[in-house]
Amino acid sequence: MSTNTTPLVGIVMGSDSDWPVMEAAAAALSEFGIPFETDVVSAHRMPAEMIAYGQGAAARGLRVIIAGAGGAAHLPGMLASVTTLPVVGVPVPLKTLDGMDSLLSIVQMPAGVPVATVSIGGARNAGLLAVRMLASGTDGLAAQLAGKLAVFAQELKSQASAKGAALREKAGAAYPLAIMAEQG
Repeated sequence: MSTNTTPLVGIVMGSDSDWPVMEAAAAALSEFGIPFETDVVSAHRMPAEMIAYGQGAAARGLRVIIAGAGGAAHLPGMLASVTTLPVVGVPVPLKTLDGMDSLLSIVQMPAGVPVATVSIGGARNAGLLAVRMLASGTDGLAAQLAGKLAVFAQELKSQASAKGAALREKAGAAYPLAIMAEQG
């Protein structure tokens, strides 16, 4: 889609061990042709660099930041406190508490420091949310993305409809008394 080599979305995480989760955001952005950058900017191990990243993001051309973190998960909120860009937080599941601690840390932000939060491990939805944010503008990119999102939604509907038809057929064959819902 874009010949622009300036990243529009930043995907950052507290550690490279978060990449297996966060890679799904990169895949979603790639599906829509959105240029992005990735980096590790730990809120706890490199706070000065993390603050510099957030403060300089808009000047570098970023329009959305996706921040994934596990445990105390301060990265999304700290970035939101130093930038005017929208920040999407991804709670990364860890062995302890399975990501609930991260979810609660990211979603419970004080008034005035908003962070959009997706589900635990929901990096794909974070990427798709960033696409929707970029599509909400009035420029040519927004129009292109809006069209692609409409196609994407239709594909999701078609996939769900096909699964429903397959299930109705399977249930009807296995259970003769099953009454199938009307599809219309």
